[in-house]
Amino acid sequence: MGQAGAGAGRRPTLEDVAARAGMSRSLVSLVLRGARTGATAETRDRVLKAAAEIGYRADARARLLASGRSRLIGVVFGMTGRFHLEFLDGLYVAARKADYQLILSALTPRRDEGEAVETLLDFRCEAAILLAPDRAIPALAGRLPVVTVGWHVRNPAVDVVRTSDDEGMRLAIDHLVDLGHRRILHVDGGPGPVSTSRRRGYRAAMRRRGLEKEVRAVRGGLSQEDGSSAARQLLAEDTLPTAIIAYNDDVAAGLVESLGGAGVSIPDKVSVVGWDDSSLARLPHVDLTTIRQDADVMTRLAVERSVARIHDDPVADREQVLPPRLVVRGSTAAP
Repeated sequence: MGQAGAGAGRRPTLEDVAARAGMSRSLVSLVLRGARTGATAETRDRVLKAAAEIGYRADARARLLASGRSRLIGVVFGMTGRFHLEFLDGLYVAARKADYQLILSALTPRRDEGEAVETLLDFRCEAAILLAPDRAIPALAGRLPVVTVGWHVRNPAVDVVRTSDDEGMRLAIDHLVDLGHRRILHVDGGPGPVSTSRRRGYRAAMRRRGLEKEVRAVRGGLSQEDGSSAARQLLAEDTLPTAIIAYNDDVAAGLVESLGGAGVSIPDKVSVVGWDDSSLARLPHVDLTTIRQDADVMTRLAVERSVARIHDDPVADREQVLPPRLVVRGSTAAP
C-alpha cells in the first residue's frame, strides 16, 4: 500500500505508524525499539503490520547518535583502478560482520581530500580507513582512529595494513630473470607513497640480480589510459624492453592493448607483469601474470584494527605487512 497515511513524498514517521495502527506514539515506539515487555503479541503484530503498510523505516543513525555512537567507519578512496572497487566490496563484507556500516568519501578531479575528510567528520564516523592518499592523515590523526591500506606511514597514531612492495618486486624480477630477461622496465604509478615504494622495490630487486645498469622507470599512473600513454612513449623509441612490470593491473592492461595494437606480440616480444590480481587480470583475453594482494585478508584486518581502536582494545603491532604472491599466466614468457 506504499506510504498511505503519510504525506506524498514524505518519509513516514512514528506518528504515521501510530495513526495507522490506532495506538499511542509511545506504545508504537516501544514495539519498534524491540522492547520485550510492555506490549502484547497482538499489539506488536498490529504495529509491525502498520509500519510495513506505510513503508516506515526506523532512523537507526539518529538512535545511535543519541547514545553517543554512530557505528560508522569512513572510507576515503580514489576513483581509479579495479582493485579499489574490489577492495570496497571486501570492506562492506568485513564491516557487516563487525556490525558497522561504511561511509564512502571519494576523491575525484574536482573533490580533494579536504572535502573527503569533512564528510567523514560530518557523519561522526568512529574511525577512518584510507585507501588514498596520505594527505588526509594530518586532518584525521588524533581525532579518530585511522588505518591506511597499502603504504607505510611513520605517524605513530596511524595503523597500517599493506602488502610488501619489496617482496612483490623481488618475486616479479626473479620470475622474469629466471625466464632469461635482462632489459626489464618499470612503468610506475606516478606520484604517491605506493608508487614510490614499488619503484624503490624494483630498483632493489634489479640490483640484487646484478642488473643495476638495466634499471629504468617510466612515469605511468593508475589507469589503463596511463598504460597506453607509456606504451606510446616506448613505441617511439628505437628499442623496446623485453619485459615490463606495471604499477597495477590497469596500467598493465593498457600496455598490453597498445603494444599489441602496434603489432608487438605479448609475450613473444615483450612480457608484461601487473600488480593486484584484480578481476581484470583474470579475464581470458588479458590473462595477466601479476603480483597478488589478498583483498579479503587486507579488508578484514583493516576493519578489525579500526574496531579494536574504537573500543580501546590492545593492538599488538601498529603495522601489519602481508606477503604477496606471484600468479603466472600468459603474459610472460622467455625473451
